[in-house]
Order: sequence, then structure tokens, then C-alpha cells
Amino acid sequence: MLSVDLLAVAVLAVSFGGLRTTADDWIRLGILALGSAIHIEAGREIERLRWAAAEGATYVNLKSMWIFAGVLILSPPLAIAIIAFSSLHSWFRLRRIAPHRSFFSAATLVLASGAAWMCVNTINPSSHPGYAGGLIGLVAVVAAAASYWFVNFTLVVGAVSLSNPDSSVGKVLGRPGDQIIVAAELGLGIATAVLLSTQPWLTLVALSTVLGLHRSLLVGQFQFAARTDQHTGLANGVFWHEIAAKELDRARNGNTPLGVLYLDLDHFKAINDTYGHLAGDQVLKAAADELKHEIRTDDLVGRLGGEEFAILLPNTTDDETEQAAERIRRRIAALTTVVLTAQGLTTVDSLTCSIGAAAYPTAGSTLDELLLAADTATYAAKNAGRNCVVTAPVCSR
Repeated sequence: MLSVDLLAVAVLAVSFGGLRTTADDWIRLGILALGSAIHIEAGREIERLRWAAAEGATYVNLKSMWIFAGVLILSPPLAIAIIAFSSLHSWFRLRRIAPHRSFFSAATLVLASGAAWMCVNTINPSSHPGYAGGLIGLVAVVAAAASYWFVNFTLVVGAVSLSNPDSSVGKVLGRPGDQIIVAAELGLGIATAVLLSTQPWLTLVALSTVLGLHRSLLVGQFQFAARTDQHTGLANGVFWHEIAAKELDRARNGNTPLGVLYLDLDHFKAINDTYGHLAGDQVLKAAADELKHEIRTDDLVGRLGGEEFAILLPNTTDDETEQAAERIRRRIAALTTVVLTAQGLTTVDSLTCSIGAAAYPTAGSTLDELLLAADTATYAAKNAGRNCVVTAPVCSR
């Protein structure tokens, strides 16, 4: 972090070489600062929630729209002034994190801006600061945007990885959809730079677009939270039932088979009683990860509650449903999990599961019938000695 900070200071120092400003530059600086301030204030409550939820992962916000516009249309020192203003405003009004973290975040933006300046000045040196237009201008700004994104993303991911070594790769990198948001904000930054070079005051009109985009970020985050089990990352019971009902309708309309598995971890209470609930949560997460790795792309696994899981298998015959259940049973039986207990790290390697399998249309024609058949088969598997698969019988109608 210190190396990045020092390099950013060096970029700032070099940027003052040959500085020339005009009255228009100061007007553009003021418009960008005003737009950034209105944006931060209007989305303050949204950003607080998103910032808290992103701890330990990369965090995507939309303030780079104003920064990247400044990179294209202003001389480097004035563009860095926008970074400083936006960072300080965010620190005072959104969340007062440790100063060294805030400074590092601003430093990554300075270095990303430096990479963007190098691209523009290499491809179309006579156009900066400003937007020259034409094919060369387009190539220059696209290359600058790509460089800006790559440098900032790489530095942030590196810092998050080093400061949160226990985080998974997926969490550190963030959701793929977040990078679409980054592309959108950089595109808005280019559009803002064009407006600044022609009709500066129309730039504030872009606020309506960015605020609408901003609000959609939180909507997506709430939707994800509403559909996901917080302990395992699987679909929760409500979302699983919703998708299962739709898949059953699709199977009925297309005259295709469908399988449902109910899975119950055997003697799971003993794990909680022996090692503690924290260890039990770790075992649950490990079992959920095994289920996600075993199923196909079109399948859906959900946690119904406690140590019970449901697996939806579209386009799966009776025999394929039973085979899938057996593969999952073997995978869980082979699972070894290292958990943290009051006595230190301990290995749990005695986990097994009982699975009930039901297939459409042989075991039932409605979702309730299938779920009842799978649940009944699970109880039969437990009564048969556990660690086995029981298939629901053909439903008599």
C-alpha cells in the first residue's frame, strides 16, 4: 500500500510540469465537482449499505464517472483534484474508514488515471486534454478506459487479497456483473467529457441517468440477499420452491422428466454438540460447496433449513435422478472438513447423508406430491440405517 501511495505522489508531482489552465478549465472542474457532490449526497444511504456489504471484497461505486471525465477533459493536476475532492467528500459523508485505506483508494485512482493519460497521449497526443472525436479519438478513449479499469481493478484486488487472505477468489474478484457497471460508468464518463467540451452545463443532466443506475445496484443486491441462504450461499427455501414450480410447469408443458432430491445430513446435531455451532456452520458450508460442485449448470440446490437441502434436476429421468443421488451421497461421505473449535483446529471426516429421490411424473404430478414423496423417501433412508439413497415408489393415481 505504501508503494502505491508513493508512486501516486510521484505521478502528482510530475503532472505539474508544463501546467496551463484557462477559465474554461476551471468551469469544467467546478461542474465535475458539483456533479460528483450531488451524486454522493443523493446516493449516500445506498452507498452506506453497499459499502458495509462489500467488506472483504472489491467494491464498485459510480464516482469514476466524474473522475474519468476529468481525466479526458482536464489537465492532470485538475483531474487529480477531482479525485481528491471526491475521496474526501466520500470519507466525510459516507464512511470514515481508516485514513490509510482511504488514501490508498485515492492513490489507485491516480495511478489508473496516469495509465489512461499515457494511452491518450500515445495514440492521439494532440487531443489531450479534450476529446478530438473521430476513429482515432474513439480508439484513444476506449484504450484509456481499459487501462484505467485494469490498473484500478488489479491494485484493489491485490490489496483486498493481502488484507483478507481467508476470502475466496470469487468474493475478492466480486460478481461479474459488477464489471458491467464499471464499463457503464466509464462510458458515462466519456459522454460527460464530450458534453463538457461542447455544452458544459448539460453535463448535470447526466445525473438523472447515473442516479437511476446507482439505485439499481442496491435493488440487485437486495434481490440476491432475498434469494440466498446466508450461511451456505445456496438458494434459500422460498427461492428454491419458486424455481422448482416454474421448472415443473416447463417439464409438464414440454413432456420432459424432472427429478427432486431431499438430503438430510446424518447426526448433524452431534457435530454441533461436540464441536460447537461455529464448527457446525463450517461443516454446513463445506457440504453446500460439495453439492454445488456435483450438480450441473441447470440444476438448483437450496437449503431448506437446518441440515436439510433440496436439489432440483430438470430434464432428468428416474434412473438419472437415482444415479445423481448416489454420486452426491458418495461425495458427502468422502468429505473431510477442518473446523475451528475451542480446542483449536479439528478434522471432521465422519459426515454422511440420507437422500430421498422423487421423479416427475412417476412419483407425482404436482410439486407438493413430489416434495412429499422425496421427504417420505428421506425418512425411509434414515430408518434404513442412514447414509443411503431411497427412491420414492411410483405414484398410484
